[in-house]
Amino acid sequence: MTAPHIVDPAGLLGEALAEASPDLMRSLLQSIINALLSADADAVVGAEWGRPSTSRSSQRNGYRHRDLDTRVGTIDVAIPKLRKGTYFPEWLLERRKRSESALITVVADCYLAGVSTRRMDKLVKTLGIDGLSKSQVSRMAADLDSIVEDFRHRPLDAAGPFTFVTADALTMKVREGGRVINAVVLLATGVNNDGHREVLGMRVATAETGAAWNEFFADLVARGLTGVRLVTSDAHAGLREAIAANLPGTSWQRCRTHYAFNLMGVTPKAMWP
Repeated sequence: MTAPHIVDPAGLLGEALAEASPDLMRSLLQSIINALLSADADAVVGAEWGRPSTSRSSQRNGYRHRDLDTRVGTIDVAIPKLRKGTYFPEWLLERRKRSESALITVVADCYLAGVSTRRMDKLVKTLGIDGLSKSQVSRMAADLDSIVEDFRHRPLDAAGPFTFVTADALTMKVREGGRVINAVVLLATGVNNDGHREVLGMRVATAETGAAWNEFFADLVARGLTGVRLVTSDAHAGLREAIAANLPGTSWQRCRTHYAFNLMGVTPKAMWP
């Protein structure tokens, strides 16, 4: 398992999603941004879209589309237009780098533990958007939840075979029952038939055990993981047993980075070089 004091688990997770699953990231980013724009425009006019209100100061009048370049590709941004006055999302288009960084973080969080109203509300306030109602935030969370679930359970046979697979476990802090505890995130990436890395699966477990790894790999195989010739991971005994049980005939290789960390853990720092 990768030690939490050596790497930033949340940053590593976001990087894996951005690099190995750009289609997921583009879809989630576009959904998040357009939902935030719509809700922010509602706050400007003083009423939610399609609902009568005495506090309404203007009405929506379609959209103007603009391409937004991000690290995971270009996405289509639908900026709401108003019949009276103007609306322009300065929080997105003028401070793009900071906004995109916050959005990338929340997408990784959404993928890991599902979307909650509290997470979405925290993101909105981070971007400097005020005045969104709980119902607006709840609708955004529900829309993102369906996208995440579709990706988590998508079949893998169309993009296979996956010749090379890497597997690892990250220790991350999650909130459960009103308290923060350590949980283990099982993660697998593979090289698809186009030669690109792709996130195959991710699952949260209470501990890194052989049973957890076996269930994780059994799900990957059931979703269509085939053609694996080499799996690279650390030397966790339960992980190696799960690989042998679910991917018979597949070669296994110990990760050199994990091996170096193991050596550093049992030698004085002066000997690390």
